[in-house]
Amino acid sequence: MRLTMVGTGYVGLVTGVCFSNTGNDVVCFDVDARKIDILNKGGCPIYEPGLTEMMKRNVDAGRLLFTTDREKAYRDAEMIFICVGTPTGENGETDMKYVWSAADEIGAVIKALGPKQSPKVVVVKSTVPVGTTLAVKERIGKIVGDIPFSVANNPEFLKEGAAINDFNKPDRVVCGVENDATGQRLHELYEPFVRQGHPIYVMDILSSEMVKYASNNFLATKISFINEMANLCEAYGANINRVREGMCADKRIGNQFLYPGLGYGGSCFPKDTLACIMMGKKAGVPIQLSTAVHEVNQRQREMFFRKIEGHFGKQGGLKGRTLAFWGMAFKPQTDDIREAPALTLMEMARERGARIRAFDPVASENVERENPGRYEISDGMYETARGADALVVSTDWDEFKNPDLEKLRGLMNAPVVFDGRNLYRREQMKRLGFTHYSVGRAPVLEGA
Repeated sequence: MRLTMVGTGYVGLVTGVCFSNTGNDVVCFDVDARKIDILNKGGCPIYEPGLTEMMKRNVDAGRLLFTTDREKAYRDAEMIFICVGTPTGENGETDMKYVWSAADEIGAVIKALGPKQSPKVVVVKSTVPVGTTLAVKERIGKIVGDIPFSVANNPEFLKEGAAINDFNKPDRVVCGVENDATGQRLHELYEPFVRQGHPIYVMDILSSEMVKYASNNFLATKISFINEMANLCEAYGANINRVREGMCADKRIGNQFLYPGLGYGGSCFPKDTLACIMMGKKAGVPIQLSTAVHEVNQRQREMFFRKIEGHFGKQGGLKGRTLAFWGMAFKPQTDDIREAPALTLMEMARERGARIRAFDPVASENVERENPGRYEISDGMYETARGADALVVSTDWDEFKNPDLEKLRGLMNAPVVFDGRNLYRREQMKRLGFTHYSVGRAPVLEGA
């Protein structure tokens, strides 16, 4: 099948590469000439394990092409997937300008090709407020007149750091369509990815759009819930790790997305939770649970920072102190720093006069590019800790999980660790002489 991806961000690039890997001819289009230049030179503008290798293999096979030429991208496509960003605007609403721009450009090309072309299917894959796909149809329709085309919605469910596996072996595929013919074409496109028996759900467009929001809001709710329980555990002296074990043994509850920490970040959960809240306001439907989930998540970072501020408050405050941060990406196995808790903590400490030194295995370049000269970026985890008054563990990369703690203690000005991901055992930290703060567990204090 001949496919075009509009946008070479995280969703568009992963989707295009994976579709080309099953034999489809895929064109990835973007208005960002810098991205397309990187891709045409064999590079990759995002970090995702396994993506670069698969991309190069399909480019070499002639199935995958990158371009900034709109006419070239749209002319021969049977299906056009809109995969552009839908960020949250300053007013909290979803910013739709990239979706509308893509729809207008697609409409212009369809009109130029004329009525003799085979009808194209325009698939909205971006996460969009309910009703957007039909609005895209109306917008294109005003441009093309009587020239036939159809629309569909096809939300993505990719986890950053595991996107290739998620796409190739999805839990489910959701397709919102307006007619059976479009549903059949999407079913044929996705059939190679569900041979392990997982379902393809073909449904109405409005429900398909809502599936993505409902899924992400539920997962965000689980994260905020376990963090709220962790805060309660700290207040009463319970241990959230033990509490989590006991509750997750219940099959009705399960164990995924129930790890206490600094809260969720990235491009999906914050944006999609806010989008549901805004959709509720527009419809006059109170979205109280999602509102609370968002507030708990934002407050979690502040509560953790209070531990840092409280510790140094007894020693004259943070001014002039050096804080080392391990991890800046919002989660491991990605270079995505959007809504990253680490950056919130780093900025709060910097504003109070602390010197910030940080290390991340893959996200350092993104941090420096977006915050030139703002923080001191180190090349290694131990070098980051050298001479630090405290270490903040803010992303749970594998290399941070079992470090040489004796070496770490020897490098630091003071053996103080703020463990935002509960990576270290309290008993071990106490034995090695660390002051150790974590989430949902009593601190290990010097002399205690």
